[in-house]
Amino acid sequence: MSATPSTTDDTAQGTKSRPVAPPRAADGGAALAGAGTLFRFALRRDRVRLPVWVLALFLGTASSVSSFDTSYDTAKKRADIAETMDSPAGLAMTGPRHYLDDYNIGSMTGHQMLGFTAVLVGIMSVLIISRHTRTEEETNRAELVRSGVVGRHSYLAAALGVAVVANVALGLLLAAGLSGMGVDGVDGQGALLYGLAHTAVGIFFAAVAAITVQVTAYARGASGMAMAVIGAAYALRAAGDVGSDWVSWLSPIGWVQRTYVFVDNRWWPLLLVLAAAVVCAAAGFFLSTRRDVGAGLRAARLGSPAGSEGLTTPLGFALRLHRGLLAGFGAGALLLGVMYGSILGDAEEMIEGIDELEEQLAEIGGANVAESFASVVMIVLAVVCSIYVVMAALRPRAEESAGRAEPLLSTALSRDRWVLSHAFVGAAGGTALILLAGIGFGASGAASTGDGGLFLKLVGAALAFAPALWVTIGLAVALFGWFPRAVAVAWVVPVYGFVVDYLGEILKFPDVLSDLSPFGHIPQLPAQDMSWPPLLVLTAIAVGLVWLGLLGFRRRDLETK
Repeated sequence: MSATPSTTDDTAQGTKSRPVAPPRAADGGAALAGAGTLFRFALRRDRVRLPVWVLALFLGTASSVSSFDTSYDTAKKRADIAETMDSPAGLAMTGPRHYLDDYNIGSMTGHQMLGFTAVLVGIMSVLIISRHTRTEEETNRAELVRSGVVGRHSYLAAALGVAVVANVALGLLLAAGLSGMGVDGVDGQGALLYGLAHTAVGIFFAAVAAITVQVTAYARGASGMAMAVIGAAYALRAAGDVGSDWVSWLSPIGWVQRTYVFVDNRWWPLLLVLAAAVVCAAAGFFLSTRRDVGAGLRAARLGSPAGSEGLTTPLGFALRLHRGLLAGFGAGALLLGVMYGSILGDAEEMIEGIDELEEQLAEIGGANVAESFASVVMIVLAVVCSIYVVMAALRPRAEESAGRAEPLLSTALSRDRWVLSHAFVGAAGGTALILLAGIGFGASGAASTGDGGLFLKLVGAALAFAPALWVTIGLAVALFGWFPRAVAVAWVVPVYGFVVDYLGEILKFPDVLSDLSPFGHIPQLPAQDMSWPPLLVLTAIAVGLVWLGLLGFRRRDLETK
């Protein structure tokens, strides 16, 4: 029974009433007190973000399945692509060989889409957990809320609840959407398993993030650690599919791929994924009891007694803040370039007989199929690099919201220099990333095709996308200057670029849509000749957008704490 003091007897006896202490739940429920309220509040905060994530993942999958159905409409085409995929590079990029035994549209979807989409679902789940737990502590909002009747585990439980809701919604939408497309090989049972496989793997990575947010005191560090787990899971899956099968069983992505959806429709691997998720979530709750609010299990390293000279400059300080994110994306861009380059030698066999792709590459032109195919793949590399650019461009907004910009700007540091330092690091970092992707793509592409001259061509083609990345960061700076609460709109650029510039030819989008994307104006090297005017115009637009953002930032009030 609660020992809550009452003022009734005191009043009846004419004594002075005392403040009533807030009611306390029993021990079992005290740790989760207020979780329901936090859960509803988190859903309200994400009322736009989550639907965008879920719909983007669903539409990306649905458009891919529709593209498969259109592109591989004969048994011969499916047999040809299955033969091409039955190579170390093809299996590493897609999934296990068992899907190739009967390569219809359903098994093709499970083989080529499940592992790739699982990575994106994992990223969504990690960001949900980090946003509603560690970010709340980093901004001191959690401390304020927990001064009320809020249990120790309420924040984490609410965040996990939001992640479960998002993943279940995605799974059901995929199941309903795919089963209703009427595509040969995509039946109702397989569609339900395909959707729930995404649900299970999303919940697992949310549980992994529940652990990483206990380890470090910073949201970016926690997200980076969880995403490193996702990357390791994908790498283990790829290594197992190419070599020893048991290696894939070390990866949750490998588990869901071994449901062999639309082929055997195994359900039991999902139980394995969910069991692992429960264990990780329990570990996250346990570890949260071993640290203080606002602190991490890993103690912050003691800094040097004397700071580096570089930290005394705005540019050096901005580079210090961005270096972790830049290093992670750099490794990913290089690896992605190497993976795409490794299949460049098989490009002609991959697209042979696929009318839509052949028409798309014919419109591009080029001396050979490898160059035309490379110019299409280059858009994917540029879009991935633009994701980093957007994240880097949003850092000033995060610094301002956390109250860390205020003390800096109260010194002699001007607003222009502060914003420009972050914009320069983002622009230079994006250029370095696309260069690394081009080096990886060029080196492995030259090796797979046996054409050494392709290396410099692909590196140059990658660098041509730099002005498009600068426009992306210019848009983010302009939004930050004038509409700081709308900076997330900058995410439209990579999403729009991928859908319109990469899938647009296959989905038969009108050309005017491509003109609205900065990536749509880049010459499609090495298949086409170099054209400098579009690059110069994009550079001028980027400079203009940054100037516009600085103008707005000078005129608006700084968000203070």
